[in-house]
Amino acid sequence: MAEPLRVGLAGLGTVGSAVAAMIMRSRAELAERAGRPIELVAYAAKDPPKDPALDLSGVRKIDSPIELARSKGLDVFVELMGGEGDPAKSSVEAALGIGRSVVTANKALLARHGVALARLAEGTNALLCFEAAVAGGIPIVKTLRDGLGGSRITRLYGILNGTCNYILTRMHQERMSFAACLKEAQRLGYAEADPTFDIGGFDTAHKLAILTSLAFGTEVDAEAVHVEGIESISLEDLEAADELGYRVKLLGVAQRTSAGIEQRVHPTMVRKGTVIAGIDGVTNAIAIDADTMELTLMGPGAGGAATSASVVADLTDLAAGRRAASFGRPVTRLTKAQRAPIQRHEGGYYIRLAAVDKPGTAATIARRMADENISLESIVQRGRDRKPHGGEDPRSIDTPASVALITYATSEDAVRRALSAIESDGVIAEQPHMIRIEKS
Repeated sequence: MAEPLRVGLAGLGTVGSAVAAMIMRSRAELAERAGRPIELVAYAAKDPPKDPALDLSGVRKIDSPIELARSKGLDVFVELMGGEGDPAKSSVEAALGIGRSVVTANKALLARHGVALARLAEGTNALLCFEAAVAGGIPIVKTLRDGLGGSRITRLYGILNGTCNYILTRMHQERMSFAACLKEAQRLGYAEADPTFDIGGFDTAHKLAILTSLAFGTEVDAEAVHVEGIESISLEDLEAADELGYRVKLLGVAQRTSAGIEQRVHPTMVRKGTVIAGIDGVTNAIAIDADTMELTLMGPGAGGAATSASVVADLTDLAAGRRAASFGRPVTRLTKAQRAPIQRHEGGYYIRLAAVDKPGTAATIARRMADENISLESIVQRGRDRKPHGGEDPRSIDTPASVALITYATSEDAVRRALSAIESDGVIAEQPHMIRIEKS
């Protein structure tokens, strides 16, 4: 049998430990698939393995990841430390700089430095592989890079963050508040102590930037992604969506438009009965619209088992001698995408207004919508609570009525102008809340 593929692994957290265990446990299967063995020969980690049962006694330990990346006796360097800066960046650059191929699950690194790293890899005839960086165990990178032939993709969208999907699912199914669901997600380990990166939409944005490059042949541009998180989503929004025939999901969306490539991450209403609407819990799903087909992939988006499987799949490709450009084509053929501003976005919208109880309120709202040529598909007015204070007559003390509107397709600019005018008219008691509707 051919000489083994010799692997150096940096990082022994949840994913790193799972990768090491899989390489050791599945030697025979991997050798059959790749045509040669895959062996873990060295590692670098600042902490002990996340898995205490992992036996690395026969594996060489090296003090620093950069030293590991440059050390002799390796064929591939696996970076599983995370973070867009050092030591991840420097160690990956060190490996690629000497012509050593790299496998990484580091979405932040790729979102910020992916093009530069791919250029470096091409210059030294190394490979940069990152199936595990997006959607855990879903083979979306290979699908976009190798699996669609000459199909022209028009839109890509999906659920790319399990933490947000878990929170929105629990809120919907158990009528829990956002704060209560977040606390439960942290207790179960689905959310970090500081969950901002997840619930703020930034994790999804990094993944979307990578997928956009693969789908449309553009340079990775994380700064071009419009990002909104789920912090403002209330139980009231989910209940209104339910009544109107929708579910709320945090989606990453990239699509071709007449104004350029639109990249956006935000809470989105999707119609019940569609595949994306039915994806619950920590599961991820990605839908691809192309001129030849519509395709949806779903599966575990995170976790040691799923993510390690994608890392080892990249190692198997390297061992078998399969080569592909990092982003599906040489870096010189990646284009700078024309950014489509979110103001140019067109689609349907859900709008929630806290309408004050005074004559002409409904007429004012309708007039402002008509002024911007916005047609309404549905209107739902939810119950108004009475809140008397002291000896006041409860019949005279009304809280604002919650009014939910669904518009037909219109522009973001038009919606924002109408809402600004409604606020100026003084007929609503709170800032309007808006959620975009995605066709699926």
